[in-house]
Amino acid sequence: MAAEFDDGKDAGALRTIGEVGQALGIKPHVLRYWEQQFPMLRPLKRSGGRRYYRPEDVALVERIDRLVNREGYTLKGALAALKGGDREAAGKAPLARGETAPPPAELAARLRAVRDDLAAALSD
Repeated sequence: MAAEFDDGKDAGALRTIGEVGQALGIKPHVLRYWEQQFPMLRPLKRSGGRRYYRPEDVALVERIDRLVNREGYTLKGALAALKGGDREAAGKAPLARGETAPPPAELAARLRAVRDDLAAALSD
Protein backbone atom coordinates (compact mmCIF):
# COMPACT_ATOMS: atom_id res chain seq x y z
CA MET A 1 0.00 0.00 0.00
CA ALA A 2 1.67 3.20 -1.13
CA ALA A 3 0.50 6.44 0.39
CA GLU A 4 -1.83 8.38 -1.88
CA PHE A 5 -1.32 12.12 -1.57
CA ASP A 6 -3.77 14.25 -3.51
CA ASP A 7 -2.32 17.65 -2.71
CA GLY A 8 -0.51 18.60 -5.93
CA LYS A 9 2.91 18.37 -4.29
CA ASP A 10 5.83 16.57 -5.86
CA ALA A 11 6.18 12.91 -4.81
CA GLY A 12 9.42 13.74 -2.97
CA ALA A 13 7.94 16.69 -1.06
CA LEU A 14 7.93 16.92 2.71
CA ARG A 15 4.57 16.11 4.33
CA THR A 16 3.11 17.30 7.60
CA ILE A 17 1.97 14.83 10.24
CA GLY A 18 -1.63 15.63 9.31
CA GLU A 19 -1.05 14.89 5.63
CA VAL A 20 0.67 11.58 6.40
CA GLY A 21 -2.01 10.61 8.89
CA GLN A 22 -4.83 11.39 6.48
CA ALA A 23 -3.20 9.54 3.56
CA LEU A 24 -2.54 6.41 5.64
CA GLY A 25 -5.58 6.50 7.91
CA ILE A 26 -3.46 6.86 11.06
CA LYS A 27 -4.21 9.42 13.76
CA PRO A 28 -1.45 12.00 14.39
CA HIS A 29 -1.18 11.00 18.07
CA VAL A 30 -0.39 7.43 16.97
CA LEU A 31 2.34 8.70 14.66
CA ARG A 32 3.84 10.74 17.50
CA TYR A 33 3.74 7.65 19.76
CA TRP A 34 5.41 5.54 17.09
CA GLU A 35 8.20 8.13 16.90
CA GLN A 36 8.90 7.36 20.56
CA GLN A 37 8.75 3.58 20.08
CA PHE A 38 10.73 3.33 16.82
CA PRO A 39 14.05 5.21 17.03
CA MET A 40 14.54 4.97 13.27
CA LEU A 41 11.37 7.02 12.67
CA ARG A 42 12.66 10.56 12.91
CA PRO A 43 10.83 13.11 10.78
CA LEU A 44 12.40 16.54 10.43
CA LYS A 45 11.33 18.99 13.12
CA ARG A 46 11.33 22.68 12.44
CA SER A 47 11.00 25.55 14.85
CA GLY A 48 7.93 25.19 17.00
CA GLY A 49 8.22 21.40 16.79
CA ARG A 50 6.31 21.04 13.52
CA ARG A 51 7.07 17.66 11.95
CA TYR A 52 7.85 17.12 8.28
CA TYR A 53 7.94 13.57 6.96
CA ARG A 54 10.29 12.71 4.11
CA PRO A 55 9.29 10.01 1.60
CA GLU A 56 11.49 7.48 3.45
CA ASP A 57 9.72 8.37 6.72
CA VAL A 58 6.35 7.78 5.05
CA ALA A 59 7.58 4.42 3.73
CA LEU A 60 8.71 3.46 7.24
CA VAL A 61 5.34 4.45 8.72
CA GLU A 62 3.67 2.24 6.10
CA ARG A 63 5.89 -0.71 7.12
CA ILE A 64 5.16 -0.17 10.81
CA ASP A 65 1.43 0.05 10.09
CA ARG A 66 1.53 -3.17 8.06
CA LEU A 67 3.45 -5.04 10.76
CA VAL A 68 1.36 -3.83 13.68
CA ASN A 69 -2.12 -3.46 12.23
CA ARG A 70 -2.22 -6.08 9.50
CA GLU A 71 0.29 -8.78 10.47
CA GLY A 72 -0.39 -8.68 14.21
CA TYR A 73 3.07 -7.83 15.51
CA THR A 74 3.45 -6.20 18.90
CA LEU A 75 5.34 -2.90 18.89
CA LYS A 76 8.36 -4.70 20.33
CA GLY A 77 8.10 -7.40 17.68
CA ALA A 78 7.71 -4.86 14.89
CA LEU A 79 10.78 -3.03 16.14
CA ALA A 80 12.76 -6.28 16.13
CA ALA A 81 11.52 -7.10 12.62
CA LEU A 82 12.49 -3.66 11.34
CA LYS A 83 15.92 -3.98 12.90
CA GLY A 84 16.31 -7.35 11.18
CA GLY A 85 15.97 -9.24 14.45
CA ASP A 86 15.33 -12.93 14.65
CA ARG A 87 11.86 -14.38 14.12
CA GLU A 88 11.36 -15.27 17.78
CA ALA A 89 12.05 -11.68 18.89
CA ALA A 90 9.63 -10.56 16.21
CA GLY A 91 6.90 -12.76 17.65
CA LYS A 92 7.15 -15.44 14.96
CA ALA A 93 8.07 -19.11 15.27
CA PRO A 94 11.61 -19.80 14.11
CA LEU A 95 12.14 -21.54 10.81
CA ALA A 96 14.14 -24.76 10.73
CA ARG A 97 17.58 -24.58 9.18
CA GLY A 98 17.25 -24.20 5.42
CA GLU A 99 13.45 -23.82 5.62
CA THR A 100 11.72 -21.00 3.82
CA ALA A 101 8.37 -19.54 4.79
CA PRO A 102 5.45 -21.00 2.82
CA PRO A 103 3.62 -18.75 0.38
CA PRO A 104 0.65 -16.91 1.96
CA ALA A 105 -1.92 -18.94 -0.01
CA GLU A 106 -0.41 -22.23 1.21
CA LEU A 107 -0.26 -20.95 4.78
CA ALA A 108 -3.91 -19.86 4.62
CA ALA A 109 -4.91 -23.32 3.34
CA ARG A 110 -3.02 -24.99 6.20
CA LEU A 111 -4.70 -22.74 8.75
CA ARG A 112 -8.16 -23.47 7.32
CA ALA A 113 -7.45 -27.21 7.56
CA VAL A 114 -6.42 -26.85 11.21
CA ARG A 115 -9.55 -24.78 11.92
CA ASP A 116 -11.74 -27.42 10.28
CA ASP A 117 -10.03 -30.20 12.26
CA LEU A 118 -10.58 -28.31 15.50
CA ALA A 119 -14.23 -27.63 14.68
CA ALA A 120 -14.76 -31.32 13.91
CA ALA A 121 -13.07 -32.37 17.16
CA LEU A 122 -15.23 -29.97 19.19
CA SER A 123 -18.47 -31.13 17.57
CA ASP A 124 -17.85 -34.80 18.51
